[in-house]
Amino acid sequence: MKKLIILCCAAGLLFSSCNKQLDLEPRQTISDEVVFTNDANIKKALTGAYDALSSGYLLGGEFLLYSELQAADGEISWVGTYNQPREIFNKTILTNNSYVRDTWTEAYSTINICNNIIAAIDKVNEDDRDRVMGEAFFIRGITYFNLITFYAKPYSHGNTTEAESGVPLVLTPTTGINEESYVSRNTVEEVYAKIIEDLSTAESLLPDENDVFATNIAAAGFLSRVYLQMEKYPEALTAVNTAFDDADGSKSLNSNYADAFNNESMTKEDIFIIAVNSQDGANDMHLFWSTGADGARDGDVEINQKHLNLYEAGDERLDLFYTGAGAVRSGKWKQRYKNLSIMRLAELYLTRAECNFRLASSEGATVLSDVSTVRSRVGLTTIAGDIDLGFILKERKLELAHEGQAIQDAKRLKKTVDAFPFNDNKLVFPIPLREMNANPNLKQNPGYGG
Repeated sequence: MKKLIILCCAAGLLFSSCNKQLDLEPRQTISDEVVFTNDANIKKALTGAYDALSSGYLLGGEFLLYSELQAADGEISWVGTYNQPREIFNKTILTNNSYVRDTWTEAYSTINICNNIIAAIDKVNEDDRDRVMGEAFFIRGITYFNLITFYAKPYSHGNTTEAESGVPLVLTPTTGINEESYVSRNTVEEVYAKIIEDLSTAESLLPDENDVFATNIAAAGFLSRVYLQMEKYPEALTAVNTAFDDADGSKSLNSNYADAFNNESMTKEDIFIIAVNSQDGANDMHLFWSTGADGARDGDVEINQKHLNLYEAGDERLDLFYTGAGAVRSGKWKQRYKNLSIMRLAELYLTRAECNFRLASSEGATVLSDVSTVRSRVGLTTIAGDIDLGFILKERKLELAHEGQAIQDAKRLKKTVDAFPFNDNKLVFPIPLREMNANPNLKQNPGYGG
């Protein structure tokens, strides 16, 4: 994937340049009149949107890392020398934290590329138009979902209609700075509604096969993830069954748990990936979770015994942990130039099991069947009498451990992590100081002043 930094979308975007001090316009900026006037260039812009999404500050690593650090709760430790992740791990984030700042900027740059594609969609060849538009809506939807996850109180907190409680919804191209550039924050409810609209539209437009790019299966899968976060279990169940229907038997769990990770190409278990190779793509999970012996840093994230004690004897998922640089590591991210699996089929089985259990239903499959499918792959048996909600949630926690969903699940389940309640101000990122200084209409999150 060749980098196409089309910050004609973002060079003028308020979030990355609003005064001379913040003028970050790159030399490779391309005029929007050039980029978005024909089919070929719009498709290149779509490649650029995927490239932006795969940034280390987004799904190339940090969105996943942030989730695990925030929800560590003694199960993992950050021992690295970088202060920015340490602030997130310790819940002592400063408003000038460069990771928090750059994630915000990269996310809105990605969104703005999508906005430009959607605005110019009539220039795309008719045969490809639905797919291209669906991919743009998909990328925008999941990017907003990640933004609302970290920069706002959780949906489970309530008060979702409180003014300026979410993140700004920017839905049209930003090509210059004017009064309209000084956006305010939307409500949490409004942001979630737009995410659902984007992903629903994407699901209706996308094909079920699209190489390593977004599919209708992925859109429905992420829609189930969003509804689960909102505790809307009937809707989550409908969405996850739509994903299974869209897959129509084309997806299956890999024979071995370890085979779900460190792959050069998509496997039948993958629903959505960030493709990584030696020429392109970021894998910051490898950078921080692996060790110098494997070409990473010095083992910044360590797995603690508290986490390992959660597994049953004979659970083959334990085999993926290894000792390196004097501590236990997760082997999920051991190899540098291998793909990042963002959503796997196993998650869909466990989402359906949880929803069916909560609703006392068996839509799509029984709870026992879905849980057994996941557990039997790792050498474990399941007895119907053992299954309750806690059993299902523990299975989800272990199956998806260290894959970037820990804080999302902790917040929706109203858990306390590291002595902080799920809706504590310290479990929400600040709006970056640079954005607050550049835009007088932005309201800071509680606990950070401004």
